[in-house]
Amino acid sequence: MASRVRETIVECMREAQSSGADDEDRCQALQTLATITNISPQNRNLVAQIDGAVASLIGLSKSVASPQNVQTLALSVLFNLSLNPNLKHSLAQKDTIFHLTSLINSPESAKLAASYLCSLAMLDKNKAKFGVAGTIQVLVKVISGPCGPATHHLLSSLAELVQFHGNCTLAVREGAVPALMTLAESGGGEDLAGTALAILGLLARFEEGRSELKRTDRIVARMVGILKSGCFLSKEGAAEILLRLFDDSEKSFRVAAELPEFSSALAEISVGGSGRAREKANLLMKKVMDANLY
Repeated sequence: MASRVRETIVECMREAQSSGADDEDRCQALQTLATITNISPQNRNLVAQIDGAVASLIGLSKSVASPQNVQTLALSVLFNLSLNPNLKHSLAQKDTIFHLTSLINSPESAKLAASYLCSLAMLDKNKAKFGVAGTIQVLVKVISGPCGPATHHLLSSLAELVQFHGNCTLAVREGAVPALMTLAESGGGEDLAGTALAILGLLARFEEGRSELKRTDRIVARMVGILKSGCFLSKEGAAEILLRLFDDSEKSFRVAAELPEFSSALAEISVGGSGRAREKANLLMKKVMDANLY
């Protein structure tokens, strides 16, 4: 069985690489590769082990001479390969990162490019490379605009990248905090709001992020409002941000304690929230009680 799969992969790569193949045959070969690599980590390794395969796929994904569907299918195969942890480092080449960054603004390719980017960024060693390539600035710029089909994928990529301190600094300087606050409060969907707040919580781990949040108008009251009326994921994010702010500033304690809805929001989460939200709500209440603000 393994030998037949390998033969199929070799034949498909030969067809995809052939200068004499027409676009239909090339697409069929790439579609077969995309299907094979979608279902099996072993098949992904087999493709990567073929001499020149990855380089050819990268070339097809970037070739302006290739039709859009050929570029997209080649990118799909590369994304599938990136799902294997052992391939993430070798796939994160400088040219590939610049290419993925350029596709973030493309309506046809943004979702797939963001997914591929996010997959590569899951390897800590790759995170700094995207910062150097200007990816953070492009991501923040795009999520600052109108929401689109790729917005959630772009947010997921940003969430992975800002776990590296240097990328957090770049994101804050580029205006990520106000952009994420807008998404968190826009009502554009629970997934978007919850992911935006999760990223704000990641930014708040570092001094630059906390400082920018503290400069945000009515930040404590707005987070308490989300604790009161947001979805489960949003409540978790808002609670994490408040915990970070409380650790950093006694003023934030006092502002929260003066809000009548704060204690009721914590009580509601303690009874009916998700496990993580309940845990964070209990930590918030403990901090406030330890500070003798009630």
